[in-house]
Amino acid sequence: MTTYAEALEGLRSAQKPNYGVPAYSRFVNRPLGRQFAAVACVLGLTPSQVTVISALVSASGIVLIATVDNTWVLGIGAAVALVLGYALDAADGQLARLTKAGSAAGEWLDHSVDAVKISGLHLAVLVGLYRFADLADTAWYLAPIAFELVAVSRFSSMLLIDQLRRSAPPGEQPLPTESSLLRSWAALVIDYGVLCLLFVTWGSVGLFLVLYTVMCVGNWAYFVAASAKQYRELLGRTRVPAVAGP
Repeated sequence: MTTYAEALEGLRSAQKPNYGVPAYSRFVNRPLGRQFAAVACVLGLTPSQVTVISALVSASGIVLIATVDNTWVLGIGAAVALVLGYALDAADGQLARLTKAGSAAGEWLDHSVDAVKISGLHLAVLVGLYRFADLADTAWYLAPIAFELVAVSRFSSMLLIDQLRRSAPPGEQPLPTESSLLRSWAALVIDYGVLCLLFVTWGSVGLFLVLYTVMCVGNWAYFVAASAKQYRELLGRTRVPAVAGP
């Protein structure tokens, strides 16, 4: 039987590269996920079971935001649930690499849960603001709508560019590199973990909306810049034949 220490040691050599990974995800979420992955290994859990646990924990935080009055206690509780759910989301992939139990079904489940979580969080913010916040200016309702749009677009684009890179001929696949510390810290504005932590301010709607809107603008700026870079990258690619229709 694998011990916790043995699992943790094995996980240290089963990490994804840090290219483009924001600071919170790199220095906090991945190490925390490693701890959860080691516990899951000792308990004999599968990666998909960890994914389901992650989904349930994240969902509890999302439901709180949409259904309970926006108090400081509620915000802290929601933030804790979202942070733990995010760490467990990092744990399932690490566990799969450690146990060599990765599968197409597991990857599909992980990405499907991520898609629901990402879209559900911003919808919960919109619902929570509408139900519990006394906003003097209704234009603030546009913030979660704009964040929802960019979050879903970024996620979809990320999955597609990943698949296109995997399908590239060997000579055209970009080489993985380590991300600089400066780039990791600069990318905090797009870090989902930072967004999770932002809900500790949910009890002060004005402060929350200012910080939330700053992150929204940062996500849009990153998405536009990354999209332009990825498009230029793909312009140099060998054309992939279209899939025949039915």
